[in-house]
Amino acid sequence: MTERTFSIIKPDATKRNLTGKINAVIEESGLRIVAQRRIRMTQEEAEDFYDVHRERPFYGELVEFMISEPVVVQVLQGDNAVARYREVMGATNPAQAADGTIRKLFALSVGENSVHGSDSVDNAKIEIAQFFDEADIVG
Repeated sequence: MTERTFSIIKPDATKRNLTGKINAVIEESGLRIVAQRRIRMTQEEAEDFYDVHRERPFYGELVEFMISEPVVVQVLQGDNAVARYREVMGATNPAQAADGTIRKLFALSVGENSVHGSDSVDNAKIEIAQFFDEADIVG
């Protein structure tokens, strides 16, 4: 079933000019990038986006990291896009990520793990709506 998922290429990756290389891995997996925008996330956007983690000890550090450099927000589309992209991203800890995954190839650490992807179809819809209008999505 064709789905959409949300992706962020995080500051550690944009700072190292890895957007094109990460996009190539995404596209080689069979997913299509149907919307993409390079932005500087505001403090408020980062706080809202990661609100689910507000009570966790790493929340403040995560927000600061996400506003430290530009990010690339994306809408990906394809068969079982949520599960497929989670597979393509690899484990949160790059040391445990499978060979060929984005995090194995590019992540610096658990915190600087290069990409975010939605964890469910419902969350993908919510996350996409935070950064894109339906008119922005071509596909």
